Amino acid sequence: MGHNGLMSAMPEKYVEATSSSRFNDYDRLAEGYTAENETSILNAYYERPAMLELAGDVTGRRILDAGCGAGPLFSELRDRGAIVTGIDASAGMLEMARRRLGVDADLQVADLASPLPFADEAFDDVIASLVLHYLEDWGPTLVELRRVLRPGGRLLVSVDHPFSVALFQAMAGEKPKYFETRNRTEEWTMGGQTAQMSFWNRPLHAMTEAFTAAGFRISVISEPPFVPEAREVFPEEFREITGTRFLCFLFFVLEAG
Repeated sequence: MGHNGLMSAMPEKYVEATSSSRFNDYDRLAEGYTAENETSILNAYYERPAMLELAGDVTGRRILDAGCGAGPLFSELRDRGAIVTGIDASAGMLEMARRRLGVDADLQVADLASPLPFADEAFDDVIASLVLHYLEDWGPTLVELRRVLRPGGRLLVSVDHPFSVALFQAMAGEKPKYFETRNRTEEWTMGGQTAQMSFWNRPLHAMTEAFTAAGFRISVISEPPFVPEAREVFPEEFREITGTRFLCFLFFVLEAG
């Protein structure tokens, strides 16, 4: 479901998660998150355009939007001729998606950490946009995503870039532990609501090994540019960036074996 915020808004301190707190309460943040996601640099001018570019021509393709949130990608894919199903663990976010997409949109509450309510080979593509980094163990989820994909189908993934996480840890005065699969938390406040968000950072090799262990072949690893108009819309944020890229998210296109 997505990620908000600017690079400069990374937390000053990463905090180890505790079991006593409730994390990732997207129901609480649903309205505020949806509004921010619509126009933020990282979502609207970087992650979504990059994901759509990787998806290419989706006319007639059956696509599962896994972690669809309020449905911005669902909407774009549907407009481009795809047959889209959206799932999310948050009923509140799906309510926002329903408002956007209409009563006929195929939307279901489903948790990516659990078995999915779909038949084998039900989809041509699965898009997991900024969602896998919420999961400690990718193994069962990737096996399920492989199951619901037809042979030769694609899994498109975007996650927090592990290099950027280590960089911001170092900038915050912490000793980066890049090679560990490690939990971090952030506090997000949107629309007057605050929630603790929990993420699992893992090194690049752990990601690629999880993909291949689940039966995927890595087709693309991408570190894409932001769209040119981002600099015009957010001149202050880009004042010190001279190129067309920043270190933020990492993208994969995987093919089901």
